Amino acid sequence: MRLSAVLTITLTFVAAAVVALVAANFSVKLIEETSEIGVRDALDDQGMTWAEVQANGLQVTLAGIAPTEAVRFRALTTAGSIVDAARVIDDMEVEAQAAIAPPRFSAEVLRNDSGVSIIGLIPSSTDREAAIARFTKMSGSNEVADLLEQADYPAPPGWEESLGFAITAIAQLPRAKASIEAGRVSITAIADSAEAKAAMETKLKRAAPPSLKLVLDIAAPRPVITPFTMRFELDADGARFDACSADTDAARNRILAAGERAGAPANSRCTVGLGVPSPNWSEAVMQGIDAVKRLEGGSVTLADADMTLIAQPGIDQSLFDRVVGELETSLPEVFALSAKLPKLEDPNAGPPEFTATLSPEGQVQLRGRVSNAPLRELADSYAKARFGSDKVYMAARIDEDLPDSWGPRVLTGLEALASLSNGAITVTPDTVSVSGNTGNPDASTEIASLLSDKLGEGAEYDIDVIYREKLDPVLGLPTPDECEAEIGEVVKVAKINFEPGSATIDASALGTMDDIAEILKRCGDLPLEIQGYTDSQGRESMNLALSQSRAESVLNELRARRVLTGSFTAKGYGEENPVADNKTEVGREANRRIEFRLIRPKTVDLPGQTTLESIAQSGDTEADQVEEGPTDEQN
Repeated sequence: MRLSAVLTITLTFVAAAVVALVAANFSVKLIEETSEIGVRDALDDQGMTWAEVQANGLQVTLAGIAPTEAVRFRALTTAGSIVDAARVIDDMEVEAQAAIAPPRFSAEVLRNDSGVSIIGLIPSSTDREAAIARFTKMSGSNEVADLLEQADYPAPPGWEESLGFAITAIAQLPRAKASIEAGRVSITAIADSAEAKAAMETKLKRAAPPSLKLVLDIAAPRPVITPFTMRFELDADGARFDACSADTDAARNRILAAGERAGAPANSRCTVGLGVPSPNWSEAVMQGIDAVKRLEGGSVTLADADMTLIAQPGIDQSLFDRVVGELETSLPEVFALSAKLPKLEDPNAGPPEFTATLSPEGQVQLRGRVSNAPLRELADSYAKARFGSDKVYMAARIDEDLPDSWGPRVLTGLEALASLSNGAITVTPDTVSVSGNTGNPDASTEIASLLSDKLGEGAEYDIDVIYREKLDPVLGLPTPDECEAEIGEVVKVAKINFEPGSATIDASALGTMDDIAEILKRCGDLPLEIQGYTDSQGRESMNLALSQSRAESVLNELRARRVLTGSFTAKGYGEENPVADNKTEVGREANRRIEFRLIRPKTVDLPGQTTLESIAQSGDTEADQVEEGPTDEQN
């Protein structure tokens, strides 16, 4: 009995222990699964699917590769919000980070009358001392403010090239700022005039390396116009501005709109400048233009505050009186009006006159009448001083019956002629006429200001000056000689080849034709002869015909590339003018060529010319062959 009771108790305790052990093991498994699932779901909700979660009893281990240290810390925080943070074991790694990016290297250079300042961050590889030495040399006695910092990182591509060009550019610009980056330089500068601005831009663009991006912002001051001048004319040839000045862009637009209403072209030019005599300048100008329109002809001229209205001879006197009266009462204060109604003159009684002509080659002829010998000598000396002593031909006779104002009018006309590239002036007792071509878009305004200032209030003058872009130095267009030389360089590098025995240009030469076409588009209206040559093999007549066909083929290729060829000619010369020995293959290859030659004008025969139009409208030219490097043309 006693043994049976002890065994029963023992077995009971053993059974209880087994049950407790099983229950504990089940509880641990439950806790592990609950913790692992809860943490995994929380990490997935945060987008951290890269994290691996493993529970071992009460401990939760996080593994995997976190993108950054911050993401790793956020994963620990997320797991700690599900289970006790003390139970979380960090077994995560952080993805290797890329090397720290180098800083952005840049520099700012400022140069003015006080010296040179440079600030920025440059690579340690840059020779800082050499750069500062160059700045010191250009600043002279002025100081160089060196505010540069350096960083020990490799210089980016194009940095040294940009810095070197910027230093060279600043050395040429006494008042400028340069912003330097790798492969890019931005320059801000001030020029003394529009011509100086164009020269700066052309020089810098040509000096810039091809791989460098150059940004230019060069400003030129507004011109000072003295006297402030406007002249509007309406006659049988139509309405036009001979001169136009305005003080603001808005005033310019109002003046040009008034001119258009009176019949002037929509592309008329009006210079915005300094020196306006009154803020009501544009109002006075518009009233004057309207008066000319109501008179159906005539001219109105403003020189500062003086307005001169000249009607066409023969209009009704009552209309003239009414228009002038209304204009006098409506003009703004300060402005004074002088009005004239010329009388009809006998067309058979021609007035005495003095003429001066300027050819495109710079030759000047002085003809007509002067009042005395000293004036003739003075006009001759003045013309030689302005145009060159070897380019002036004097053929004026003395007429002592001329008015006392003849001398100043002659000299003023010569001064106006000096503003043109080619043209003519005519001086009579009543008027001074100026006509010709110029590369200065403001020439009409400048000439009108000159005539108004020198001839006095109410003086009559006529201006017919045409602006030609190809003569404008501000546009930086190449000269005809530069165009000819540039084309010569192209054909030296890449010859123009033809298919054997044919006038068809070989496909390998089409790129050369493209390059030549681009040059000719920049050159504008250029008198050019395309010359074809062959070697001496074969019959002379066949060679002449083949060279003509090939020259015409080149001309047609240029037309196909939209080059304006109205002033071009094509001519074959066959075996003429060989540039090498036809007895060798190399020589024959050189003689088979296409050449591009300017058609140069004849030399002006000063004593032989008698008309103004032959100079003012000069454009007739003839071929003047000049030897140059060969191009490839196969016979």
